[in-house]
Amino acid sequence: MVDQEATTAEQEYLETIFWLQEAGLPVTAANVARARRLKPPSVHEMIVRLERDGYITRDADRVIAFTPAGRRQAADRVRRHRLIERFLTDVLGLPWDEVHAEAERLEHAMSPGLEARIRAAVGDATTCPHGHPFTPDERVEGAPLSDVELGAAVEVLRFENEAEDVLRYLRPTGLEPGVRGRVVARGAMIVVERDDDGARCAVSATVAETVSVLADPAPPPRVALPDQLDLGRERYGR
Repeated sequence: MVDQEATTAEQEYLETIFWLQEAGLPVTAANVARARRLKPPSVHEMIVRLERDGYITRDADRVIAFTPAGRRQAADRVRRHRLIERFLTDVLGLPWDEVHAEAERLEHAMSPGLEARIRAAVGDATTCPHGHPFTPDERVEGAPLSDVELGAAVEVLRFENEAEDVLRYLRPTGLEPGVRGRVVARGAMIVVERDDDGARCAVSATVAETVSVLADPAPPPRVALPDQLDLGRERYGR
């Protein structure tokens, strides 16, 4: 079946697997279940189906990997999702903490022609409003803001956790992809003073775990997300 389009349900799982892989997290059925907030038996059923249909493989340790067909379909869906989010934000003016659910509804129906028009409409943009690249291979690796030392210069790359309640928490802080500043306080709250206007953006240390930045000096590299995926009340990320 690898020459056919995956079903909508399969595409949603492929997208979750893609996101886990992109974030550097172990791609196991247990992590897929946690990311999708579902019980393991129902996730296991879909994982078996994805393997049967030729979209994924599992090794002896049950770690999931894409087949070429599976990665293509996952990357196509992720690209469409991120393009729609950028269009909704830049062209239609929706706040960036409200576009995730809308994009999930719209991405299923996007034709190649509509995708081309949306791509033209967003101009030179290369990422979604949360900082994730349209082309996954262009992802710039950063470090969690929580790891950055006091006084370091930072540039926000992206928000790794796109659960909407986390995005709603972040938006009023003034911290967003592209912001440059300096870490001026560390502890239960991490505070970044913006270079452009001197405003101070304070986020909890837990949320700072999920904010990827470029930093100077840079902390030792590690996966930007904590082991516990469950940070949002809603389904975690994508």
